[in-house]
Amino acid sequence: MPVMPVMKLRWEERTQTPLLVLAVAFGIAYAVPIVAPGAEPWVHRLCTHVEWVVWGAFALDYLVRLGLAPERWRFVRGHPLDLLAVILPMVQPLRLLRVVSTLLLVGRRARMAPQITLTTYVAGAVVGLMMFGSLAVLHVERDAPNGNIKTLGDAVWWSFTTMTTVGYGDHAPTTGLGRILAVGLMLSGIALLGVVTANIAAWFISRFDRDDAVERRQTELLEALTLEVRELRAEVARLSAPPEPPGPNEPRDVPSPTAPRA
Repeated sequence: MPVMPVMKLRWEERTQTPLLVLAVAFGIAYAVPIVAPGAEPWVHRLCTHVEWVVWGAFALDYLVRLGLAPERWRFVRGHPLDLLAVILPMVQPLRLLRVVSTLLLVGRRARMAPQITLTTYVAGAVVGLMMFGSLAVLHVERDAPNGNIKTLGDAVWWSFTTMTTVGYGDHAPTTGLGRILAVGLMLSGIALLGVVTANIAAWFISRFDRDDAVERRQTELLEALTLEVRELRAEVARLSAPPEPPGPNEPRDVPSPTAPRA
């Protein structure tokens, strides 16, 4: 195996856990100013610094993986959201793209996982995307003049109904950014829930295939045993049949003259 792909694989394995931890820190730093807008100024400054640190970590990770990739242009085309998360400025709500990068980081592992593990990863991605979508739309719509998403509960309810494409209509974004977020959540919800459904179906199909294989092996074994029993019965019947009388031209058994008479 070439040296560069091996180094890239080792880099991804070693940085997976630290990046996930930083992603959790980013989520907290992103949520605190929205959930508690009246917090102390130093809290908001700390959250901003944490967001910049996480952005820098993801940017460094992207550049290292790009440098270790054997075909860099193919790597760029294969990771467009990672690139967007690195080059776009820290503007609300575009910094949510770093959350997408985190989901992609998990997805690189999930693609090699069994169906149940992959379903768990995707279910976690659905929950994470729903929560961050709720925070983003709350931040955008809370101060809108005609907005009706004013609390975190309203935002979570709207995000849930949007991702599941139910859309009751009791809460809806009124700003341009809010509607862009709604479109993104709709498409993400359809895609992620479709992955969950497909993998559950694939798991059931694989179980049915294994059961069919077991049944086929049992049927083949029974057929082999039946054939063997038939052969044994034929052999027993042949051995237990009385000897046929000799024909007219066949010599008969004559008692020996020295044999004692009864």
